[in-house]
Amino acid sequence: MDQYSILGRIGEGAHGIVFKAKHIETGETVALKKVALRKLEDGIPNQALREIKALQEIEDNQYVVKLKDVFPHGTGFVLVFEYMLSDLSEVIRNSQRPLTEAHVKGYMMMLLKGVAFCHENSIMHRDLKPANLLISSTGHLKIADFGLARLFNNDGEHLYSHQVATRWYRAPELLYGARKYDEGVDLWAVGCIFGELLNNSPLFPGENDIEQLCCVLRVLGTPNQRMWPEITELPDYNKITFKENPAIPLEEIVPDTSPQAVDLLNKFLVYPSKQRISARQALLHPYLFSEPLPAHHSELPIPQHGGKHSRQRLQPPVEFSVDLPLSEKCSLVDPALV
Repeated sequence: MDQYSILGRIGEGAHGIVFKAKHIETGETVALKKVALRKLEDGIPNQALREIKALQEIEDNQYVVKLKDVFPHGTGFVLVFEYMLSDLSEVIRNSQRPLTEAHVKGYMMMLLKGVAFCHENSIMHRDLKPANLLISSTGHLKIADFGLARLFNNDGEHLYSHQVATRWYRAPELLYGARKYDEGVDLWAVGCIFGELLNNSPLFPGENDIEQLCCVLRVLGTPNQRMWPEITELPDYNKITFKENPAIPLEEIVPDTSPQAVDLLNKFLVYPSKQRISARQALLHPYLFSEPLPAHHSELPIPQHGGKHSRQRLQPPVEFSVDLPLSEKCSLVDPALV
């Protein structure tokens, strides 16, 4: 830590406090995430290990926040990230007027490129939300906070926790207690973020897990085996019943948006995970190639951190400890780094 000068506090997550700092020798501004170990014998928290491993697994990408270094500090350790000025939740909250269509397309283009890159590297993020999409001083959007990330394969045999993803962005299969799922949980979250950009407010702001499911069913309609064949296999399907509810056309949920935007949103917000459009396919959707074209990153709004928050804070992800290790083929982190 003696290599850095602390400039201020940025925020606090489930497993650490984030500071803005300057490297004394180089003058580079960075973000330091200090992770404290509650008890030495407990070892390093799984979520911190997953974040390190996920970011070590993938090569540098302009749409994923860069992990620069990891080093021990006191009874814990510090992750050193490139410094990012703000995040997408700040952009949405602090916009004096709704984002333009070109702005929305610009953010979606960068988000989709980042998600496609993660999925092509077999990484499920599992906590995509506006607060985890950081914005640089040049307007670039980068995916951050890989604390819930998992390496995945498509054999369908791995069991994962369903208690992942911040509630408003949690896929319906997770709300029904699914333990076997795929990268479709990220694609559902992308759809929720897309809708929030279009509406300037969350699509499904549930106060608790049951209400969250109600919010989704109210819009997409009550699912049945015809539209979602796998639903009867989900652990919590028979634990709660909902009255039959028809779907509401998304044109009514995101008014004043183009038919192409509604079409793309429809392709994300689908009950069966396998039917959701992939990030790579979404990048080829006509919505992103029609006028107005996506705004260049230099044209996007860049709010400062610490603006007035007009809406309540998002619920933090629920902690869990039932997952298998991130990777069984290799150690979670290079021992030399921690």
